[in-house]
Amino acid sequence: MRSVDIEVLNSKLIEYLRLAAAGETVLVTDCGRVVAEIGPPQKTRSPVSTDAIIADAVRKGWLTPALSPGSVPPRGGPPVATLSQLLRDLEGDRSDR
Repeated sequence: MRSVDIEVLNSKLIEYLRLAAAGETVLVTDCGRVVAEIGPPQKTRSPVSTDAIIADAVRKGWLTPALSPGSVPPRGGPPVATLSQLLRDLEGDRSDR
């Protein structure tokens, strides 16, 4: 693992991005304090750039990620109503229009 000052990173960004792409993690420091980490993409990361947008939306709480593969989905309760009951209720709601 390497560390680089933010000013050096600014002038040699391509070099450090290539190190990260090769699998190395680079710590970015500012006045000796770690402020960021540059590393290779996670193995589960999609190569599509929209993945970053989705990850940002998850961080902001706009989206909830799906269950991981192999997870058991939550059990649903018993049905609230049958389809015919729902359709009758819907028709009743629309009848006053």
